[in-house]
Amino acid sequence: MKRLVILSILSFVILFNLEGCNSSDSPNANQTGESNQKDSPIQVVTTISQIGEPMQVIGGDRVEVVSLMGPGVDPHLYEATQGDIHTLEKAEIIFYNGLNLEGNMGEIFSKMKEKKVTIAIAESIDEGKLLIDEDGALDPHIWFDLDLWKEALNEATEVLKEYSPENANYFEENKEKYFAQMDELKKEAKEKLSSVPKEQRILVTAHDAFGYFGRMYDIEVVGLQGLSTEDEVGLSDIQATIDLIIEKQVPSVFVESSVNQNSIQAVIEGALKAGLQVELGGELFSDAMGEEGTEEGTYLGMYRHNVNTVFDGLTRGGQ
Repeated sequence: MKRLVILSILSFVILFNLEGCNSSDSPNANQTGESNQKDSPIQVVTTISQIGEPMQVIGGDRVEVVSLMGPGVDPHLYEATQGDIHTLEKAEIIFYNGLNLEGNMGEIFSKMKEKKVTIAIAESIDEGKLLIDEDGALDPHIWFDLDLWKEALNEATEVLKEYSPENANYFEENKEKYFAQMDELKKEAKEKLSSVPKEQRILVTAHDAFGYFGRMYDIEVVGLQGLSTEDEVGLSDIQATIDLIIEKQVPSVFVESSVNQNSIQAVIEGALKAGLQVELGGELFSDAMGEEGTEEGTYLGMYRHNVNTVFDGLTRGGQ
């Protein structure tokens, strides 16, 4: 009887130790890609969908991507929930934009870096290629420069390849196909927007998210708020914008899906009082993409939507 009890205890100890060794919480499991479920998709968590959706395309069925911030969500103001923390804890790889886009999550990312692969993909780009505002802050909205976003997505792809070397060729092939689509979109956008007369290329939006877009297509960009939606919009900002659009006879201004429309409406009303009919050119996607399952819910579709909306708004009454 005593012998059976001892054997039972020994069996329990061995089983417990084996389970501990095989646990995905073992120190190196998340860093090396080794786990007890090698055939299961790599669990990737991103902050914004501009990272998440392309990485799902590039990763294919070898990854499972979850993005924390959905349609209409402003990453500048985003506060992580307890559910988000749990999702990040379960991730094998975390990709975020960086450059202070997700400013309220900095401490969380610092802690996650101690446990697992956590990468700010925008911060892999040479600072000399980035835009800087008058206060010296780097512009984080780099997904509007297709060439720079390819660099950022390439960084994320290299991380996937290092994490899962057996799938490296698969990831690389998917990336090259995706980048070819990005190149085609760039060509399409340049042809379309270059047909807008130079004097009409003035893009007025709620906050300064379209600097890279403007640089790529030679468009003057005016944002009522600064790089972050945390910046205040003053009456002087609104009046200066009204003066500009009256001076240059700007036909349309634009709202953003993730930003309050009040400041843009104030500009429209102010211009009307001054005798200029300014129309709402449409809704642009700046810090968030469209609903999942729609064309605008993809990075390429969102970008194409913005190109078409800007073109239609700036050429209204002009062509």
